[in-house]
Amino acid sequence: MTGQNPTPAAQIDTTRPHPARMYDWYLGGKDNYPVDEEMGRQMLTLDPRVPVMARVNRAFMHRATRWLARNGVRQFLDIGTGIPTEPNLHQVAQETAPGARVVYCDNDPIVLAHAAALLRGADEGATEYLQADVRDPDAILEGARKILDFGRPVALSLVALLHFVSDEEGAHDLVRRLLSELPSGSYLVMTHATADFTPEESEAATAKLRAAGVTLALRSREEFTRFFDGLDLVEPGVEVPHRWHPELGEPVPGQDDGVIPGYGALGRKA
Repeated sequence: MTGQNPTPAAQIDTTRPHPARMYDWYLGGKDNYPVDEEMGRQMLTLDPRVPVMARVNRAFMHRATRWLARNGVRQFLDIGTGIPTEPNLHQVAQETAPGARVVYCDNDPIVLAHAAALLRGADEGATEYLQADVRDPDAILEGARKILDFGRPVALSLVALLHFVSDEEGAHDLVRRLLSELPSGSYLVMTHATADFTPEESEAATAKLRAAGVTLALRSREEFTRFFDGLDLVEPGVEVPHRWHPELGEPVPGQDDGVIPGYGALGRKA
């Protein structure tokens, strides 16, 4: 195991909501601020299932990581890590492969403040944390190379992240850039919110978040699938997240079999 708990590089902005802290609030955590809770409650008025959606995304990450570890993947690059919630990705991976190596990355200083929790893993493996933004893929790749071997497959995890990156910011290009440095046999792991199932509620949520300075770029199934262009999709392909290999995890409390407005998928680089 490697890694230190570095000093935060930036002040935590408590004047406007941040997706990582809102996500923490949805999951019942305590590492959020009144501005995050206020916006979270506004989202609940539009769709009371939002906390369930957060747990569904987290559960998808657990199942996808489990699938990858059982299929021989030993390196993980998790961007948009969020505030630690056990089990973290490295704990799931190291249950199957104690020697798994994991690099976490997030742009919120509050996540950096909790990096020590992210770095507690199996002695045989390695974990590290980068303070960086997905919009700066070169910085992420440079930092990840210090702990991961880019000559061996890497699972790139972008769970519940890219719906906060607009087309103007080049979301699809960012993913292509990150994948371009990873070798054959690497994987892309993604979930993404969509307006396909709840167009009116989604439009209202986008407007509320925009007014608070938060980008929400909800994408259609077709737009989501484009992230996997050139990759081989793992069965069952693009799916509503809770229906992707449910046998690999436990049901999410409060979840029924209704449609959760998002998509999830794994794709392998040939």
